[in-house]
Amino acid sequence: MTILDKAHLFSHALAAEPNRLHFAGHSHHLWPDATRAAHDQAWSERADEKWDRIFGEVYPKAQAGIAGAIGVADSSQVAFSANTHDLLVRLFSATRAWEEKRPMRVISTDAEFHSFTRQMRRFREAGRVEWTQVPVEPFATLPERFRKAAQDAPPGGWDLAFASHVFYSSGHAFDEVFELLAELGDDVVKVVDAYHGFFAVPTDFAPYADRLYYTSGGYKYAMSGEGISFLVAPHGREERPEITGWFAGFSSLMDGQAELVGYDNGASRFMGATFEPSALYRFNAVCDLLESEGLGIADLHDHSIGLQEHFLDHVAGRNAGSLTIEQLVPGRGELPGARRGNFLTFRRDDAGAMQKRLAEARIVTDARDDRLRFGFGLYHRTEDVDRLAERLAGGA
Repeated sequence: MTILDKAHLFSHALAAEPNRLHFAGHSHHLWPDATRAAHDQAWSERADEKWDRIFGEVYPKAQAGIAGAIGVADSSQVAFSANTHDLLVRLFSATRAWEEKRPMRVISTDAEFHSFTRQMRRFREAGRVEWTQVPVEPFATLPERFRKAAQDAPPGGWDLAFASHVFYSSGHAFDEVFELLAELGDDVVKVVDAYHGFFAVPTDFAPYADRLYYTSGGYKYAMSGEGISFLVAPHGREERPEITGWFAGFSSLMDGQAELVGYDNGASRFMGATFEPSALYRFNAVCDLLESEGLGIADLHDHSIGLQEHFLDHVAGRNAGSLTIEQLVPGRGELPGARRGNFLTFRRDDAGAMQKRLAEARIVTDARDDRLRFGFGLYHRTEDVDRLAERLAGGA
């Protein structure tokens, strides 16, 4: 593991409040300086005339950046939207269950993020889903338990199988998810939620690009901010999502009132309507920056893991206030060979209260239920971790 020294690439964000320790890169990663210039470029584009450049250059470059990051050969498999919820709703509306006007049969884990779980809960209230959740803990047996639950499908089979690559509630990398979902039949819509894996954990999606959907975005580890979520769609599936926007049928705009609503080929069929494009500029700037610095996703991950281990040494040595190594989820060394995402999770009954105390001391973290999370990004150095431990030891 190599810990990098790249804080100078984030001079604007860090100078905004020098005393702040921002350890929430897993929630909202600081933006590098290069994205500020990209944002200015987006602002300066000429009103309606900008769209030729966006769809002719900016959008395809962003598609290529996504595809390249996960090893997908055909960048036309990538479609963008403002957030993953928009994409999921369109995907739901393309399932057999939606078309047949019956409850959607869904399997997932019990550690999926709110954009999915809130919608599933509301659908369940309305009688629109029959939802099976597989507990993620204990982590060691999750793959075999998920496989068994998936094989024990209800009559008629699953309509949707959905699971995270890296769990938001623990940082545990469920690397087996790709193969487990791929084992299901082609009549199932199979989705990997990679929001905590994309640009964080090196991923080769190429073997699954024609079997699974993959969704993520730029808000976190891709350092691009809001407004750039995406779906990678398999070839050969001609879904016609009922929830659809006019960008999903750009090529058929001149067809007038055709008998059937037309859709473009590839992932574009899942696009919505007019969007705010500056996030595409920011993402492209991040890709260019990393290329100019000679950095790949493996480098970003190794940097984060190196900082995490340095922090855990402080915690194990009782040099980080009330944090203890026993609170870490998963435990240190609990799963030999398993990967962890770019943040650490501590299980504490007072997680929310502690997060608020830390915020008052200008240490930015976040909490989810009884989980306190610390994210480690490219803008951190070893001395930042030392400062974090020192403030925690001082009662922060």
